[in-house]
Amino acid sequence: MNEIPQITAAQLRQRLESGEDLVLIDVREDEEVAAGMISGAQHIPMGEIPQHTGELPKEAELVFICRSGARSQRVCEYLRQFGYRTSNLSGGMIEWNETADA
Repeated sequence: MNEIPQITAAQLRQRLESGEDLVLIDVREDEEVAAGMISGAQHIPMGEIPQHTGELPKEAELVFICRSGARSQRVCEYLRQFGYRTSNLSGGMIEWNETADA
């Protein structure tokens, strides 16, 4: 299995600010995303990813987000086998929120 590319919160922020066309998908549960999501992210809970694979663009880089980076890592591994270009937000929303004021 190929290694899943990891992207840090700082790298993701920089790439979004530079206008890169990334598809952000938050795989946390409803009650978790209620506390806030990265602007522009789509919400597809981890358990629903298999039903939504047909909606995901294969040509785009998909960045998966969860609370700490563990669930999104598993989603990346799952989708890689179908040929998707996936990256994992290492440290997840914990890291994103900690770097928000940096």
